[in-house]
Amino acid sequence: MKFIDPRIDFAFKRIFGSEDAKDVLTSFLESLLDLEGDRRIAELTILDPFLAPRIKELKSSILDVRCKDHRGISYVVEMQVEKVDGFLKRIQYNSAKVYTQQIGKGEKYPALNQVIAVTIADFIMFADFEHCVSRHESRETVTGNTYLTDILHYFIELPKFSKALEECEGILEKWIYFICYAETFDRVPEQLDLPPFRHAFEKAMLANMTVDELDLYDKAGIAIADTRGRLKLARDEGKQEGRAEGRAEGRAEGERIGMANVLLRQLQHRFGHLPDAIKDKVTSASLPLLVSWIDGILEAKDLEDLFAD
Repeated sequence: MKFIDPRIDFAFKRIFGSEDAKDVLTSFLESLLDLEGDRRIAELTILDPFLAPRIKELKSSILDVRCKDHRGISYVVEMQVEKVDGFLKRIQYNSAKVYTQQIGKGEKYPALNQVIAVTIADFIMFADFEHCVSRHESRETVTGNTYLTDILHYFIELPKFSKALEECEGILEKWIYFICYAETFDRVPEQLDLPPFRHAFEKAMLANMTVDELDLYDKAGIAIADTRGRLKLARDEGKQEGRAEGRAEGRAEGERIGMANVLLRQLQHRFGHLPDAIKDKVTSASLPLLVSWIDGILEAKDLEDLFAD
């Protein structure tokens, strides 16, 4: 069996945004938001279900899974493969737009329900902490109390996740592992042989996709590769210009160090013990090199293959 890569936006939408796979999205959201007892999602309405023919030429329509539960809470779940200019502002804009669109002009504000934005990023967003799951909310600065709770943001930074499957604790870590590594399996692993995960693997099977869906999946993968190439070039040019300014150098160095630490954890997870020469090579490498190694770690057969000139 072969599976598609959930980190590609088209594949993510197919697995987590299909009408016939609500149990997959429900399990993921409940594990992320720690919903138990009467707070669990009794019913989920997917507002923009995956429909391959309809979205064939509309790239923007396959990025988000928008849904609402029985309590009226709206969720915006997004898979993002590259950090782009103004990304955090766009996330906040989209969640605010979902919030305001709940009522029309003249309707009463109490009708507004909570909006929870979930962003899964295949890159480092917050380099100043190492945990891969973070929750962001508004708090009063003196008391630390929370009063403005109608818009919450959750982030999952995939490169920060370095656990082996046997080390995963709880459903959420297993979902993160699934998103990171589903395409590398040739069968459903024993640790993920559970109802929601079996359904997710079923949706991810290449054999279950139509010719049109396979074409869209390939195009989405090519688009991601092209985007990464353009962004890498822009980053390289930006770094060269920024070296003239000390403050810019400081930010770049901080980003480089954070990326090196993430890569070392991933290498240890994938290949085990690392020789000192490899550690030195990673800690002294440039940011573009680190990015290229992180992009190639899943395809590399061994350390020599990954670090070949």
